Amino acid sequence: MSEVQEMKNVRTREGIVVSDKGNKTITVNVERRVQHELYGKYVTRSTRFSVHDEENTCKVGDRVEICESRPISKNKSWTLVRVIERAAE
Repeated sequence: MSEVQEMKNVRTREGIVVSDKGNKTITVNVERRVQHELYGKYVTRSTRFSVHDEENTCKVGDRVEICESRPISKNKSWTLVRVIERAAE
């Protein structure tokens, strides 16, 4: 990360790559557990992010860390920070 990003409080997420079909783009599924407002049961919610992968290093199934960045395209405003765990081949 650059010095500017370290000074700011940048949002980061951790998720699993579900698609690597685009050039320099991956799709990451981020899951979170939230408590249901009325019943109190914990429910899994998921969000898909289009993420900029400059070197095309990620494959489907990799666990990655992403951070928010400037808008790169219409749907991409997240960039790849690091690959936490590679998918089993």
